[in-house]
Amino acid sequence: MSITTKASSRWEGDLRGGNGTMRLPSGTYEGPYSFKSRFGEGASRENGTNPEELIAAALSGCYAMYLANVLDKAGHKPEFVEAEASVRMDTDGGPNIAAGKLTVRVRAAGLDEATLQEK
Repeated sequence: MSITTKASSRWEGDLRGGNGTMRLPSGTYEGPYSFKSRFGEGASRENGTNPEELIAAALSGCYAMYLANVLDKAGHKPEFVEAEASVRMDTDGGPNIAAGKLTVRVRAAGLDEATLQEK
């Protein structure tokens, strides 16, 4: 199976003084981003988001869904799977994703820590 998804963005102005909008074609998200939200004091409702924040959201969402399926297939019906992702961007030589980390909390029927670590 192959799935293709997309999103779009528009940037207006120069790097430091400009601003942009990122949007999902589904209409479930459209929001601003700026130099300040990406490189400054961080994302906020006022400043907007940043691409790395959206990558972290996608990573945590994908992993939580995947792990819930793995656990269910192994006979451990999940009550919940919480995944928190952090993404570190480095700017040396141009912006790049340098590291990522997932922290996961799970509650599932009959699941202990050792079994979870195997999955």
